[in-house]
Amino acid sequence: MPTLPLYQVDAFTDRLFAGNPAAVVPLDSWLPDAVMQAIAGENNLAETAFFVPAGEARWELRWFTPAIEVPLCGHATLATAYVLTECLGDTAATLTFVTRESGELTVTRDADGWYVMRFPRRHEAGTVDAADIDKLADALRARPQAVVSFAVPNDTSWLAVLDSAAEVEALAPDIRALGGLPPRNIIATAAGAPGNAVDFVSRMFAPKAGIDEDPVTGSAHCTLVPYWAERLGKTDFTARQVSKRGGDLRCRLDGETVVVAGQGVLYLKGEIVLPD
Repeated sequence: MPTLPLYQVDAFTDRLFAGNPAAVVPLDSWLPDAVMQAIAGENNLAETAFFVPAGEARWELRWFTPAIEVPLCGHATLATAYVLTECLGDTAATLTFVTRESGELTVTRDADGWYVMRFPRRHEAGTVDAADIDKLADALRARPQAVVSFAVPNDTSWLAVLDSAAEVEALAPDIRALGGLPPRNIIATAAGAPGNAVDFVSRMFAPKAGIDEDPVTGSAHCTLVPYWAERLGKTDFTARQVSKRGGDLRCRLDGETVVVAGQGVLYLKGEIVLPD
């Protein structure tokens, strides 16, 4: 039977059993989409990344949740860079990933061992009307002080701004109700507590993508960083996603680019056995 290598990396953390686990599957050439989707469903992680060679220090990269292919994924990009450098021995200073909907993404490793990723900035698409805010408040079981829509092709998020980091951490939303709202993603956020080293916190829910709650979401920071840059009057941030697993990110707004950095830890190496 044919086999494929499989790696699992905990991303945006420096310790096992924290951060966001991603599966990474190196390929020589693309499998049929249905097979990759089936593998992602079998892995049952927020994302499974697949990559194929595309030249020197260049790879084509795609990401699948258990339910759909997505246009951008931060933690699985970090996990892919980790596998290339730590498991497969790539020594290039910059790794370039060619993606279908998010353009070319580059990843470098800094002196502290953090993987520094450059992603496209997402822009505010407008406020959300009052009736939808009421529905969102009911689903979150908490009323946001503001709700802002961010939209790119094939991916829309509502950013729900709450009064405190403690309120974000305490959220116990109705996931089914969140899935009935128009956007694919709901991101809850608040500024960090006074005296805390964290500038802002967040949580991210995406039941329409087959992810009730994503533990740590690099792509959500393409929305969060521009939002907080305007409100806090700065461009460099320390952020924490306050899910049960939790994860830490260093972020920077650089014009139309959002720089997102994190660490990774290898959890698993194995093989996928495919049917003949």
